[in-house]
Parts: sequence; C-alpha cells; structure tokens
Amino acid sequence: MIWYTALVLAVAAERLAELVVARRNTRWSLARGGTEAGSGHYPAMVLLHTGLLAGCLAEAHYADRPFLAALGWTMAAVVVAAQALRWWCITTLGPRWNTRVIAVPGLPLVTGGPYRWLRHPNYVAVAAEGIALPLVHGAWATAVVFTLLNAVLMAVRIRCEDEALARLPVAEARA
Repeated sequence: MIWYTALVLAVAAERLAELVVARRNTRWSLARGGTEAGSGHYPAMVLLHTGLLAGCLAEAHYADRPFLAALGWTMAAVVVAAQALRWWCITTLGPRWNTRVIAVPGLPLVTGGPYRWLRHPNYVAVAAEGIALPLVHGAWATAVVFTLLNAVLMAVRIRCEDEALARLPVAEARA
C-alpha cells in the first residue's frame, strides 16, 4: 500500500505542476485577448479530480482492496501512458494549454502532435487515468464513480470548448 500511496501522491504532484503551467498560460492567453468561457464548471472539475485521488487511497485502504498483480501492473502502465499523453498535449499546445477554457483570437488550429489523430486527446488521457489509477490497487468503485461523473463533466466541458472556439471570428483560425 505504501507504493500505491506514493503513486497517487506522484500523480497529485503532477497535477500541481499542471496548475503552475496553467496559471502561466492563463496570463499569456489573457494578455493576447483571450477570454475565459465556462468557468462555472471549473470548480466541479477540481472537486472531481481531487476526489479521484482521495477516493483511490480511501477505497484501497478502508475497503481493504487487494493488489492483483496482473491488473495492477497493467493499470500502472496505463497511468504512465496517460501521463505521457497528457504532457504530449501540453507541450504540443504550448502556452495555449490550460485547465480552463480560454479562447485566444487569431491563433491557428493545432493539428500537430496527438491532435493529428484526436480532437481532444487530453480528455482521453484523463479518462484513461481515471479508470487506471484506482484499478492499480483494486479501487473499482472509485474507477466507476469517477468515470461516470467524468463523462458528464466532459460532455459539458467539450461543448463549452467548442462553443468558445466557434465564437471566434470566422476569418481567424481557431485554436
């Protein structure tokens, strides 16, 4: 259980690093005329992601979930792959990447990196991690609850992003 706690804390540290990048990128975007959309769902997203981390540890510990090697190691590999995909998204978008929805006028649509194949690759990483991180140590209830709530939140989030981009002037490429 100690190594699982270390894994969850490492993911939490990664999320804090994301917030540092996001704050810097928010300043960059706003300085270039970016406007935030959908800020109302942001607290729910923070709560859900914090709940994922807490739920992983609470369920594994208090429900005495066993570590099943075949499942655990496979899911640990998925967690690592999800982190790699997430940071590929962050580096591909550069200063445009954010945890908030901020549309900056005049920027071309990003079509490189993972965006070459997927419209929302960061959300694929989030979904994969939300299933895999709890299952590393058998926390199946946390995986199910997070996945269901995340699906609802992503429907709101993706609609918000698409609407924010659609509001940008047609003559300008959308980011």
